[in-house]
Amino acid sequence: MPADGHARARRFYGEVLRMREVPQPVSLAHNSVVWFDADGDGQEIHCFVDEPYRPGCADQHLCLQVDDLEEMRGQLQDHGIEPEETIVIRNRPRFFVGDPFGNKIELVQIHGQYE
Repeated sequence: MPADGHARARRFYGEVLRMREVPQPVSLAHNSVVWFDADGDGQEIHCFVDEPYRPGCADQHLCLQVDDLEEMRGQLQDHGIEPEETIVIRNRPRFFVGDPFGNKIELVQIHGQYE
């Protein structure tokens, strides 16, 4: 994220995606990262300041599994974020969104094997 992205990271990952923010490690430079607990089971999202900021390539993304994809769709739309539909994968309903910094995120609900 850019140096001024802290509030946008907190809004998107904390408020919109409902991840719990956790304190950054004291060994890291002050305000160098906003850290989130993604699932309560050890998965985390780390939004580091990157100056000069350069978003990743268009196909690079992270994937987050959610319990209820349609609930998540509504939650995003309530915050003015429109999901981007994509290629259907059997037993893996999914869509993409962008975070405030142009990073691509796939949100998926897993119903079984995709093969």
